[in-house]
Amino acid sequence: MRRFLLIPLTSFLITALLSACGAGAPLVIPTARPTVTATYTETPTRTPGASVRLVSPTPPALTATFGPSPTALFGPTRTPAQQSTPTRVANPNAPRIEFFTSDTLAVAPGSPVTLFWSTRGANGAVIYRLDQNGVRNQLWNVAPDGNLSVPTRRADRGQVSFVLSVGDGALKTEQTLTLPLTCPDAWFFQPAPDNCPRGPAQPTTLLEQPFERGRMVYVQAQDTVYALFNDGLEPAWVAFDNRYDPAVHPELDETFERSLPPGLVQPKRILGFVWRGNDLVRNRLGLGVAEETAYEGFLQTVGADEEAENLYLNSADGTVLQLLPNGQSWQIITPP
Repeated sequence: MRRFLLIPLTSFLITALLSACGAGAPLVIPTARPTVTATYTETPTRTPGASVRLVSPTPPALTATFGPSPTALFGPTRTPAQQSTPTRVANPNAPRIEFFTSDTLAVAPGSPVTLFWSTRGANGAVIYRLDQNGVRNQLWNVAPDGNLSVPTRRADRGQVSFVLSVGDGALKTEQTLTLPLTCPDAWFFQPAPDNCPRGPAQPTTLLEQPFERGRMVYVQAQDTVYALFNDGLEPAWVAFDNRYDPAVHPELDETFERSLPPGLVQPKRILGFVWRGNDLVRNRLGLGVAEETAYEGFLQTVGADEEAENLYLNSADGTVLQLLPNGQSWQIITPP
């Protein structure tokens, strides 16, 4: 076997260079550049202990995205609007009311009121007057244009209303005119009711007597006796026409007078005649707790008619008694 002498290439190059420079050049032997060797540091592996629980990661929930909403084939979706009642268009052939008014903004009861009107497309017109319930109770056949003086009554209260009507059937056109009525009379007491009284306060002589369960009042202007009950039963009050005649009827019952309990009295004369002759009044009121008192006062009413009127009376103690219609109740109004 042949052996070959391997001479490093580096040494051969060095020798050649030295020979070319001559014998006097110093010998420099280069040192090879050290090679950096990476030092591997072992990373310790964490060993889970007994208190560590391995949890498998839960992938986030995926929300499906389907892209933009598709556009309807027949245009965008419409939200249905609330249906409204159609406005009825006036018949162009119907007569027209240009104006319907009066010469005043408010009417004094008992004074006349003048109405003015003008229409178009009509040969005539009708004016109705309405009562308190809105019922047409008077009418005037009038020209298509003009004015009319209408009287009012002293007892009218609240307001007065009229209707102007032109045309017939489907071609009829109407307009209402309402005027407030001023209040010509003042109340005789305070605080006064909001409504206007039916008339001025009427002076009168009154008799009043208190009882165990109510009181009795005689109103001379009406010649009427009122029994007012405090027992909470119905009716709350009753009224009687005065039938007492001192020439015929005794002033009191002498036998009953001798058996009265101490401190209680028997009503006499006008009040006693009603009390003795009516079991309802006597049983509900009981005996009198004081003698009757005579005094001067006032009477005043309010309401559309006698069936719905409120009655106001002076009381002997300076208060005012209010009797509501049909005996439903009564109350005491104390002046401020």
